[in-house]
Amino acid sequence: MTELLQVEIQDQGMRLDKFLTAQRPALSRAFVQTLIADGHVHVGETTRKASYAVKQGDRITLDIPRAAPTAARPETIPLDILYEDDALLVVNKPAGMVVHPAAGHASGTLVNAVLGHAPEIVTGNAERPGIVHRLDRDTSGVMLIAKTDAALHALQKQFAARTIHKTYLALVHGAVPTPQGKIDAPLARDARARKKMAVATTPHARQAVTVFHVLAHSEKYSLLSIEPETGRTHQIRVHLAFLKHPVVGDEMYGKRKNELGLERQFLHAWRIQFEHPLSHTPMTFEAALPPDLRAALARAGVDADRILMYKNSDADEKSTNR
Repeated sequence: MTELLQVEIQDQGMRLDKFLTAQRPALSRAFVQTLIADGHVHVGETTRKASYAVKQGDRITLDIPRAAPTAARPETIPLDILYEDDALLVVNKPAGMVVHPAAGHASGTLVNAVLGHAPEIVTGNAERPGIVHRLDRDTSGVMLIAKTDAALHALQKQFAARTIHKTYLALVHGAVPTPQGKIDAPLARDARARKKMAVATTPHARQAVTVFHVLAHSEKYSLLSIEPETGRTHQIRVHLAFLKHPVVGDEMYGKRKNELGLERQFLHAWRIQFEHPLSHTPMTFEAALPPDLRAALARAGVDADRILMYKNSDADEKSTNR
């Protein structure tokens, strides 16, 4: 629902959030502040902060998104299943798929697909049953889904204790000069663009640590394996941009022009290592690099086949003991 409001002389100088709650008393001030922060309020053609002092004649557009469904619904969507038992589902999420329903993505999500495959999963939040971690929409790769409450709680404890090890593959701009490194830089919401994250030293910034190794490189690009020690929103993408080696194809934190024929960022959740939530058996799963990323590597002149084949064989050998 979209409304257009105009500031009159008697309201001049009011904070934007107070003006909107005065005009629409049914909306709480906290909800209005969230709408402003998420970019659903424009003064003219511009987004403003909640503290903006409105002026006579300002034309304010208020867009209230439709509420997302209170519970996800099963849908018949193909899944690339790497492993499944009574407690656990391991899938290879494709790029372009949102993990769970939210405003603007009420269907077609990984959760909808999982419920279509296993409708008995009811553990956890009704909007995101079984979900214990996330991947960005345009990041592909391996994900864990809990099928029972016991599995959900056990996996959540492992994530909290940082005993689940995730390895990503990223192709970045430039030849990274060191064979390995650690980025230790706290992250917070970007004050100028609320949908973005940024390296920050504000009181609200949260610790974020990313370890990387250079697997292969060409003159203009480097292929990295990345192990995040923390799990902040957009952490890998922000940290690599901070390092001056942004992820190829990342229009939010990198260069505006897509390269190498990619329609998304070159970021893939390659491998995950954890203990089975019930048997405590060590498990390793790997999601093969998808065709669009392999094609981009070839165009970049990065010869990583020998490295990836070795790693794939190593992971397959470990997985046979599950």
